[in-house]
Amino acid sequence: IGPKLDREVDPLWVSRQALDTDHSTLKPGCGWLPPEWLYETGVRRALRRMAKADSLELVEYATPAGHPELRQLISRRLIHIGIEASPEHIMLTESGTQAIDLICRFLLEAGDTVIVDDPCYFNFHALLKAHRINIVSVPYTPHGPDLEIFQSVLAEHSPRLYITNSGIHNPTGAVLSPVTAHRLLKLVDQTNLVIVEDDIFADFEHTPAPRLAAFDGLNRVIQVSSFSKTISASLRCGYIVAKNEWIENLIDLKIATSFGGGRLAADMVLIALKDSGYRKHMETVRLRLAHEMQKVITQLGALNIHPWLVPQAGIFLWCKLPDGFDAALIARECLKHGVVLAPGNAFSQSLNAQNFLRFNVAQSVDPPIFETLKNVLAPQQNST
Repeated sequence: IGPKLDREVDPLWVSRQALDTDHSTLKPGCGWLPPEWLYETGVRRALRRMAKADSLELVEYATPAGHPELRQLISRRLIHIGIEASPEHIMLTESGTQAIDLICRFLLEAGDTVIVDDPCYFNFHALLKAHRINIVSVPYTPHGPDLEIFQSVLAEHSPRLYITNSGIHNPTGAVLSPVTAHRLLKLVDQTNLVIVEDDIFADFEHTPAPRLAAFDGLNRVIQVSSFSKTISASLRCGYIVAKNEWIENLIDLKIATSFGGGRLAADMVLIALKDSGYRKHMETVRLRLAHEMQKVITQLGALNIHPWLVPQAGIFLWCKLPDGFDAALIARECLKHGVVLAPGNAFSQSLNAQNFLRFNVAQSVDPPIFETLKNVLAPQQNST
């Protein structure tokens, strides 16, 4: 196991480098919390509970839509972000990625066009490429997608899907404004476009941001999420929220492609979420993130690396390098010294983010990260 120093910087570069390296490697470019930030105590309590559970809960397939009680709990949680969805509008999946994959299988045909943000979560690119889909990107602003360009893409390409983040945007940390949300839904009202909101960072918010699914009422918006960012990445459990007729078709598709889902992960997630300690745990995480974000901004600023914006919440900083620096070259050089960075063009369909890096503030607490960056930047700074 080790870094792939010769791998091309593509949408899977960050994931492969972060997952292929061991825990001695520093990973400010990865997209998850350090192990000690996750809800380990809740997971251990859930394991003890499950060890005493009825044998059917340990060895049987789940019901087609997934654990009924967890779907009820998700339904109640959605109310806090303005989304009214009964358990019949919710289907559990093995992950957030599987949720988006199933939606793509259900709604897309090879050659269809999908809109993504520029920049956007790099695995959207990788997943859509696997489906042989035409990808068109729209610049993302501090308030949401650029609506003038979005409108022109609608007219020129007749896209079938728009895949984005709700709540906290990855990688920028931006938040969709209510005005942009309403204007966006008005733009797509007379089209065939379906919007998929990935809401995986919801529990990092201090105050809920606007959700397109809340304004739309699950008419043309589908929401997906999972629990890997806050409870445990080892518990593979996500979900889809959509109108009932789509959920029925997605259940059939899930059975066709993976038969029945597992029960164990959903049971453990349910126990963890119902645990009174989870809310306190997330309050602590949000406070720690706010503290670390300010520290990381200061440390990066000393290297003349500055955030595109200061996020209201979340784990990411989308940062601009000094003029003349190529993020891919910086990332390759830092990788030689045991630091995994996230170069901007891994997130950009247009490849216009070559001087940006995404930093995970929870993974950027180690001083050697900034020493390595300083040493890698110095030769180029001295030559200019």
